[in-house]
Amino acid sequence: PAPMGKGYVRTPGIHSPAQIEAWKRVVQAVHAKDGLIFLQLMHCGRISHPSLLPGHATPVAPSAIAAIGKVFTATGPQDFVVPRALETEEIPGIVQDYQHATRHALEAGFDGVELHAASGYLPEQFLSSETNHRTDRYGGSLENRVRFIAEVLAGMIAEAGRDRVGIKIAPEMNFNSASDASPQETYQYLVQRLGSLKPSYLHLVRTRSPFDYRALLRPLFDGALLQGGGFDRDSAESLIISGGADAAVFGSLYLANPDLVERFSRNAPLNTPERDTFYSEGEHGYIDYPTLESAQ
Repeated sequence: PAPMGKGYVRTPGIHSPAQIEAWKRVVQAVHAKDGLIFLQLMHCGRISHPSLLPGHATPVAPSAIAAIGKVFTATGPQDFVVPRALETEEIPGIVQDYQHATRHALEAGFDGVELHAASGYLPEQFLSSETNHRTDRYGGSLENRVRFIAEVLAGMIAEAGRDRVGIKIAPEMNFNSASDASPQETYQYLVQRLGSLKPSYLHLVRTRSPFDYRALLRPLFDGALLQGGGFDRDSAESLIISGGADAAVFGSLYLANPDLVERFSRNAPLNTPERDTFYSEGEHGYIDYPTLESAQ
């Protein structure tokens, strides 16, 4: 949503006129095929590096606690740095960045936006008890730790309307060293808080946790429930038929199969995702997977 939100090389943004204009081509191509497209807004917070940020700035976070591991930069993997803890008066500006990005997405023609509140990025950094050691209104109690996500989502909804805004969460994914002391309590409270905001959908990622978060959270949310995480055609179909979710989400399978819907409808073989190309440069691994038609 903003230059300070970048966490990886070669990631696109939606904060400049040139970016808005460039996205129009993508949106128009999707609409030409009668598709809908939402833009996911991802502020990486501490999951970044000065080499990726304007003026080699220090990444920002709720607290000055470095993530464990390495970040991928233009010169290769680098250790995460200790982030700069945001001042209380800075936080409304980041909330506004999300709101502006939502407006820009609509200008580009997107049908809606999704708040990425998973994977250890900035929203989850505020939510997690392990990454948020603040003592102001954005830290400490569960109510305070949820506040940032609630304010961001409210701003996005104010810009686009409830029907055009969703949120993605991934309880106990523990990615990018973001964990929580009481995850079940935390996510139950978060989703209850979402009830008053009423976003269009909740995108729940299935993680390796043995706890059934879908069973806990679905009764608390009145909107559509989307679930992703390792589904194939049959398991996704079973999920929806059983009423477990309203839709199944596909990531790597869709990347590797641009005609995934057609392949599912015909029960056709699938291309295997080439994981080594997921974060590489160039067209290979992004737009050159064969369709059924081209393979014949």
